[in-house]
Amino acid sequence: MASDTFEVIGGKPLFGEITPQGAKNEALQVLCAVLLTPEKITISKLPIIQDVLHLLDLLSGLGVEVTQVDDHTYEFRAANVDLDFFQSDAFRQNASRIRGSVMLIAPLLARFGHAFLPKPGGDKIGRRRLDTHFLGLEKLGANFVYDPDKAQYSIHAEHLKGTYILMDEISVTGTANVIMAAVLADGVTEIYNAACEPYVQQLCRMLNRMGAKIKGLGSNLLHIEGVAKLKGTTHELLPDMIEVGSFIGLAAMTQSAITIKNARVDELGIIPRMFERMGIQLRIQNDDIVIPQQERYEIQTFMDGSIMTIYDAPWPGFTPDLMSVMLVVATQAKGSVLIHQKMFESRLFFVDKLIDMGAQIILCDPHRATVIGLDRRHQLRGINMTSPDIRAGVALLIAALSAKGTSLIHNIHQIDRGYQYIDTRLKALGARIERVSG
Repeated sequence: MASDTFEVIGGKPLFGEITPQGAKNEALQVLCAVLLTPEKITISKLPIIQDVLHLLDLLSGLGVEVTQVDDHTYEFRAANVDLDFFQSDAFRQNASRIRGSVMLIAPLLARFGHAFLPKPGGDKIGRRRLDTHFLGLEKLGANFVYDPDKAQYSIHAEHLKGTYILMDEISVTGTANVIMAAVLADGVTEIYNAACEPYVQQLCRMLNRMGAKIKGLGSNLLHIEGVAKLKGTTHELLPDMIEVGSFIGLAAMTQSAITIKNARVDELGIIPRMFERMGIQLRIQNDDIVIPQQERYEIQTFMDGSIMTIYDAPWPGFTPDLMSVMLVVATQAKGSVLIHQKMFESRLFFVDKLIDMGAQIILCDPHRATVIGLDRRHQLRGINMTSPDIRAGVALLIAALSAKGTSLIHNIHQIDRGYQYIDTRLKALGARIERVSG
């Protein structure tokens, strides 16, 4: 692929202000929700990233009128949905590229009674089951049939009926799918063990403005009273918390002074606190996060003096999407830390690149890595590497920006899937980064 490589010259401190994009994970949910009504829905602060563009193409193919108002605002009217599009090669190719396409099935099922889904794509970070989606929708009355020749699921439901659903895992997209089906089901649905991430709360707020009756926002028990139809609304995305965390890590690794503007600190949960545990100084100023230039930072220990363990957990725990960044940050800290990636078994398989750059890391197993911080005694060195997924890609980019010499990062379309114009935005801070042909 042309220009699918970043050339990065590292070792230069960065300075300035940066504003996080709209939240990628929220965007994929609320874009699917436009199918729940024939009326106009306006969504602002959409990030212009590959996953969003693929989903916009899918919506257009389904017959949704998509109108761009400005760079990050779009209007949608799903008045004339073309269900025959499901049988097209264009649908199969586009839907299989992004995992977010799985959230199309619930609104189509709720409104039209059937939907189709190719095996979704996305990051190669281990097993990511669809069972949670299917089991929840089956409880509401859906039937699933898998066609191995087409590698496609067909889903039908003549009648969705509210019920009690105990989710078998705390899945964000699984919860979103079940919510979107339940809002148009007959009767009352209770969803227990629901994901309660800010993105799910945002979806519920949007649906309530459309006329849904959802209670329990922010908790793991949602009470949904089904309604006959939904109306149009306007919706503004939150800033992307993963970008916010990535920029905090970037500032620490490159010894930079960066201000993250309009970060919606009230929606970041424990993310700032976890970076403070790594010894990173930050100051909340109104809704901005100010990270001062910091020569060294020291990982805290537990109260009994034992080595810090950083692990991911469902919200309000620490998000798995920042574990890769946290691991990179630890490589230049003073002290040691155990990084325990519980939710996905392949997300630590990029540490070999960091070891090649000079980091001291022991990969214990697919879920755990021990990082012995270099405490700036040795600068990482630039190497030739490949991005395996969105989050590891950005972690490697942060490492490259802090390293001595030149790095080449291939497969950067993975990074583009989640971070808009990342090279242009980092250049504005003084980063030396160029897109080149690999």
